[in-house]
Amino acid sequence: MKPFFKALQFVYCLYVILVFASLTILAATALLLLLPFGLQKLSTRVYFVCRYWSKILYYFIGYRHKEIYEAPHQFKRPHIFVGNHNSYMDIPPIVQLKHQPIRALGKFESSKIPIFGWVYRAAVIMVDRSSPEKRAQSLRNLKAALHKKISIFIFPEGTFSMTTEVPLKSFYNGAFKLAIEMKIPIQPILMIDAVDRMHYESLFSLTPGWNRVVYLETIEVEKYTMDQVNELRDLVHEKMDQGLRRYRKYPKS
Repeated sequence: MKPFFKALQFVYCLYVILVFASLTILAATALLLLLPFGLQKLSTRVYFVCRYWSKILYYFIGYRHKEIYEAPHQFKRPHIFVGNHNSYMDIPPIVQLKHQPIRALGKFESSKIPIFGWVYRAAVIMVDRSSPEKRAQSLRNLKAALHKKISIFIFPEGTFSMTTEVPLKSFYNGAFKLAIEMKIPIQPILMIDAVDRMHYESLFSLTPGWNRVVYLETIEVEKYTMDQVNELRDLVHEKMDQGLRRYRKYPKS
């Protein structure tokens, strides 16, 4: 029966690609229709468009979104969200966190994908590491979003954690420096099913099912100084590591 299920999964993956492409074209069209109203209108509505892109995508491909709160979350405050990253299916849940507007930090390279790249550029704050000036501009854009009470989302690992031995790679300091500088709380979240929905090794590993998001306890940063960036980073890493071990099986540390 294994060849049959392999063939069935292959057909399902082709179906998902078709649905994804169709919805991306529709999302791009919706954003184009907003252009005559000005860039300000586009920037305020892009989150709405992307959220419903994700919700409709989930509906047609058999994904189910669920948010689990291990501690209360204050939706009216801006936060710096940080999450684990081991699948492209980490992305759709971000825009389904519908309780507050969020702008994710995204790689510049993804903006080059036809059609999707145009939606992507409108939806994320891109980081281009090709020069110090462009990196500095990305930081200014992150700060501008926070000043407007818009939360931001950063994967502190920087790239996929392609291992089943440990839950997380080491973290970069950027998100934590920004949190201390601007006195914005850190909101750790866990993507606990994304790697099961689509493994990092192959596009054709897609499967339907839950794609849950766990909110851990918010970490306030008022007491931290820039000399304590590593301490804050390590605290968040520890809490996320422990959280992932509660929901998924890993070798004992």
